[in-house]
Parts: sequence; C-alpha cells; structure tokens
Amino acid sequence: MNNQDNFNDQLLAFLKASPSPFHAVEQMAQRLDEAGFEFLSEHDNWSIETGGRYYTTRNGSSLIAFTSADFNRGIRMVGAHTDSPCLMVKPQPEKTQNYLQVGVEVYGGALLNPWFDRDLSLAGRVIYRDKTSGQLKQSLLDFSRAIATVPSLAIHLDREANSNRTVNPQTDIPPILCSLHEQRAKDFREILAAELLAQNPQLGKCGDAISVLDYELCFYDTQPPAIIGLHNDFIASARLDNLLSCFTGLQALLGADGRQAQLLVCTDHEEVGSASACGAQGSMLASVLERLIPDTGERTRCLTRSLMVSADNAHGIHPNYPSKHDANHGPLLNAGPVIKVNANQRYATNSITAALFRDLCQQVDVPVQSFVTRTDLGCGSTIGPITASGIGVPTLDVGVPTFAMHSIRELAGSDDAWALYKVLRALYEQPNVACV
Repeated sequence: MNNQDNFNDQLLAFLKASPSPFHAVEQMAQRLDEAGFEFLSEHDNWSIETGGRYYTTRNGSSLIAFTSADFNRGIRMVGAHTDSPCLMVKPQPEKTQNYLQVGVEVYGGALLNPWFDRDLSLAGRVIYRDKTSGQLKQSLLDFSRAIATVPSLAIHLDREANSNRTVNPQTDIPPILCSLHEQRAKDFREILAAELLAQNPQLGKCGDAISVLDYELCFYDTQPPAIIGLHNDFIASARLDNLLSCFTGLQALLGADGRQAQLLVCTDHEEVGSASACGAQGSMLASVLERLIPDTGERTRCLTRSLMVSADNAHGIHPNYPSKHDANHGPLLNAGPVIKVNANQRYATNSITAALFRDLCQQVDVPVQSFVTRTDLGCGSTIGPITASGIGVPTLDVGVPTFAMHSIRELAGSDDAWALYKVLRALYEQPNVACV
C-alpha cells in the first residue's frame, strides 16, 4: 500500500461492504486469507510456528490476527472495535397498522436525528433451520437495497421541530418497510427467509425450505461512502467510528515486514461497554496470548516489552461549536492522528506511551495532535483502559479527528487515515518500543 488515493479507495470499499460487525470481520478475514494468513479455530489445538501468520475469530464479530516472531522482544499491538451505534431489530418486531413497521432498539450512543428521512437497508446475521438436513445453520444477510425509512413529522404538525425537538426511541423511530396489502408477508422471519433463499438459491426452491429462528440485524444508510469537499478534503461515511481504525490497522499489519511479533485485535461491543465474550472485557485477547506464550513468566516479560495502540476516532474541533473544546486541545481534520489523554484514565495514555507514539510520528514525518476534553465535560472511553488493565500491556489511545461522531454519516479528513496507517506500520516494524 504505497499510494494515498489507492488506500482511500480501498477504505471506502471496505466501509461499503461492512454494514455490520459480522460483515466487517468477514471482509478482514478475506483480506487475511488473500495475504496468506492461516485461520485458527478456537475449537482446535494450535501449532504455532516461528515466522507464521495467523488469525482467529470469535462470534463472527471479533477478530485477532498475529505474526509469530521472537516474543522476548515484545509484541507490537493495535486494537480497534468492529461495532458502531445503530438501530437493531427487536425479536418480535412487527407493527402492522396500515404499514409494516419493525420495532428497533437503539444500540450504543447513537445520534438519532440524522436517522430520519434516510434510505435504509438491513444487514447482519441470521440463524435458521435447514429443513432438508434438520441442521441449524447461520448466514450473513444484507438486503443491500433501500427497504425502509423513518419519515420525519412535517413541521406543520410540530412547530417546535427546529427549536425544541426530542426523539422518543420507542415511538418515533420504528422504520416503515411497506404498505400493507393482503398478499404481502407480515411475518418478519418469513421476510428474512424469502430474502435468504433469493440470495442463496442452493438453500431451496420454496419458501418453507428453511425456518428462520433468530437474528442480529441492524439498519444502515444505503448512501455509499464518498470522498467529498471542494478539494476532496473529507471522507463521509457511516461507521467511520470505528471501521476506519480496523481497516487502517489491518492494512498496516499486511504491509509490515514480519521481523517483529505483531498483533491486531478488533473486538465487538465497544459501543455498549465491551462486557461480552467477544468484547474487550472478554477473554479473547488473553486466551490468544496464553496460547502463544503458555509460560506465565515469559508472557509477563513479553507484555512489559510490548506496546498496544488503541485506535478509535477522536473529536475534531467543530468550527460551529469551538466552545465545546479545550482551546489548546482542539484537533483539526487533515492535521494528523490524535493522542488522547485523560487524567482519570478514561484513556490509557501515559507520558511514556505518548512519547513513543510521538517518536514514531517523527520517524515517518507525520504530524501529531493532542486531545483532552474540557474539564467541565464528561469524557468517553475506549478499549484502551480495558486492555491495559486486563493484560498489563503499556497502552495509549489515538485516533483520527472526526466530525459528527455516532451520527448515521460521519466525517473525517482524507489525509488522516493514510497518516495513521504510516505510523501503525512503523509501529509494527519497530525493533524497540521501550523507553529507557
């Protein structure tokens, strides 16, 4: 990967092909397969060879890829998360009063107003029974086309819409799928089964060939990612937080030489606290490290010589709302990656890990910025503190500056993902990540 335009084109393609965490992991796995990485199932015994390149997944929504080298020199690690705030379909979602609607649950801290009047599709994982074999199977599903919308209430019926509008997530945002006629299916699982059969004719020829038992499905905006701006300054897309970091970390891993031990971890459920089997609070990363380095003492020594870069987007200073930032810590789009600092450990950065990252930026001639939230405002968190406290690895939090975080369409600088890629690649190739 030696061209910024090519990098951004591939980033846009990855974002478009990854409407859910399951699709994001599938996309990353395909790229790892093409690069010669070997898949390891958590169900099996592992035989790790020096110089080998491997990856594993959990729940289909989290992934760890790594290279095996001299662990005495530590592991260069990058962490990100695969999930984004969205609207997820409830188990019994049907609402059938003149129109077919589906009830949704808000996943994570979504900014709800931008979800109105968008062309929405639906994607995720479906579990079904194959009636021919009697087996339970799973499949990814993406309707791809616009199948739903959440219309706004006309201003004539809500005169305070521009000054005092609130969104009730129970009553105001169930998407509309279609008008109801007698011949149209009203059962949501039947609709899913029909779409699965349409996309996978080998499953059967009639509507009762499979029975959908359950699903994890999220709505998403069908407007594709794009490079925008008068001089192509920006990337506009859904799920920049945090698929941009997943892609950037992956490309850095694929582009780096294999002389150092390297690891990329992309986990699910960060937006809701990471407390799951496949989240950063789960055992996945610790389990992989235990398999790589079974001896507790050797593993501890390795981790003290390692560095984890937790990559998750940062808040750029919004020109319309500069008062929301500390005046000395307002990151600009297209001005380089951001080191995120919080004295109360909402971020894992300390002076040593920040200095190591600044040194890497200088080595590859990439500008670097700092973010500290206003002292009178709360601060979000990341997988950084969770990982640092869980396995004891020196960690820092970084990210590219972003506008409209947690909106249905976010905005980042077109230079910044490429800049972060260069730094993360330098990290993966760095022979020494210790401060003496």
